[in-house]
Amino acid sequence: MANSVSRKNQRELSFYHTHTGNKLSIIYHNGDSHIISALHKINQFLGDFRTGEIHDIDIRLLDALYLLQQKTGVENNFEVISGYRSPKTNAKLHSKSNGVAKRSLHMQGKAIDIRLNGVNTKVLRDTAIAMKVGGVGYYRRSDFIHLDTGRVRYW
Repeated sequence: MANSVSRKNQRELSFYHTHTGNKLSIIYHNGDSHIISALHKINQFLGDFRTGEIHDIDIRLLDALYLLQQKTGVENNFEVISGYRSPKTNAKLHSKSNGVAKRSLHMQGKAIDIRLNGVNTKVLRDTAIAMKVGGVGYYRRSDFIHLDTGRVRYW
């Protein structure tokens, strides 16, 4: 009986990285606790593809993504535009765009830029804002949202 409850409450996320073309579909929580080996795979997948650097991704961010799927009712791939960014990558991007924060939470593994396949990005933004789990940015022209586990705010 306990095993069926655990399977029922397990959490799975699926990703497609728009820059690398890589895909990952993984159960990262078994219903009782987070799965360490799965978290390592997610850290690698969401690492800085420009430098190869890997950083721990905030578990609260993964749980926020899972909740976002539950709230939208769509369990498709998250299209990842940006996960972890090394300080070097962030500085380079910041020098080219005022849309990249100098002290971005991407550098702490606490932010991700995404789309959810099958969900209008405006709806995704509104759903994320209503969850009040952190910051939500909406980039209409580039068609993605930023989600982080910092203080609750939106732009």
